[in-house]
Amino acid sequence: MGTPQPVVRDTRAPLNHASTTPVPFLDLKAQYTTIRSEVLHAVERVLESQHFILGKEVQLLESEVAQMVGVPAAVGCASGSDALYLALRALDIGPGDEVITVPFTFVATAGAIARTGAKPVFVDIDPVTYNLDHNLLGAAITDKTRAIIPVHLFGLPADMKPILKIAGERGVTVVEDAAQAIGSTYDGAQIGSLGRFGCFSFFPSKNLGCAGDGGMVTTTDERMGDKLRLLRAHGSREKYSYEILGVNSRLDSLQAAILRVKLPHLKVWERGRRQNAETYRELFANYHLESIVTLPTTPSNCTHVYNQYVIRCPERSKLRLYLRERGFSTEVYYPSPLHLQPAFAYLGYSEGAFPVSEAACREVLALPIYPELTEEVQSSFVRAISQFYQSRV
Repeated sequence: MGTPQPVVRDTRAPLNHASTTPVPFLDLKAQYTTIRSEVLHAVERVLESQHFILGKEVQLLESEVAQMVGVPAAVGCASGSDALYLALRALDIGPGDEVITVPFTFVATAGAIARTGAKPVFVDIDPVTYNLDHNLLGAAITDKTRAIIPVHLFGLPADMKPILKIAGERGVTVVEDAAQAIGSTYDGAQIGSLGRFGCFSFFPSKNLGCAGDGGMVTTTDERMGDKLRLLRAHGSREKYSYEILGVNSRLDSLQAAILRVKLPHLKVWERGRRQNAETYRELFANYHLESIVTLPTTPSNCTHVYNQYVIRCPERSKLRLYLRERGFSTEVYYPSPLHLQPAFAYLGYSEGAFPVSEAACREVLALPIYPELTEEVQSSFVRAISQFYQSRV
């Protein structure tokens, strides 16, 4: 990032203004209060049934998600991490194979590849979208490449058209990491319907989150849906009969019931997030911060669901400390790229291998974006950011 430019001083609040009420990064209670009775009724329904693993609630959720995404099959599992792993296992990916993804993502993306015994191969990201740079993709494909995992990071779809074109020409399967992007679209199509598989997380902080861990794999191939159902349940279709070696990765009925309550509210919550993103844009403009802070952008053929609202800024660590001291909570997604993590040292990458990802890790900062966030709080947040840069001039 460049040297901070002069900021027009805000005369509406003192320079050392501090938030009197701490601002959380995510307030799950605010959402819960609006659907509390529905959630409790759903939980009671499951408790009365005493059916806790898979069953009717999971089947109904799978059908509802498949219909929303526009695919023939959706398969619930224990987590978003397992969703990725199960998709790769369904493709029989293992030792000797390579799978391409990005180093600027949560560890589960590359971790799922490593869990199969295959080799993660990293490709750098686009500096604007933070998603896989398709211009670098062709050079990374070898005769060992079996799959590509583009990550729809922060809720913004990766540029899928060129990725799918390259994959099709080279005979490689595309597995979408849609953990942060349920409900987003690319060229009018739902994310999770573009590759052969779409992998979703229902971790509580996600736009559609349950009360614990949970995940789902969507697929455009019903035969793969059947294989995924086998893999998530020890490879068993009937009790004590095992067709293949699978794992224990079943979505439980309580989580499915809660998710079924939340799913009809998802579009409204997404609109709230997009409105908050627009409010941030207006506020940053009002404080004349455009020359200092880089805001997220959305290509015209995409919808962004803002699982995170991530800005790019100079002196990120000092800004974050300044905000924390004033009661404003932020997060960093992600402080270190995967190729520099000790867990992936065996791959042999070194610092400088993926400079765009490394720069992003030094500069990105996520601000609160949950739907219940008020404009007043957002204004106080941006005012504090403005005051920080005023103090640096």
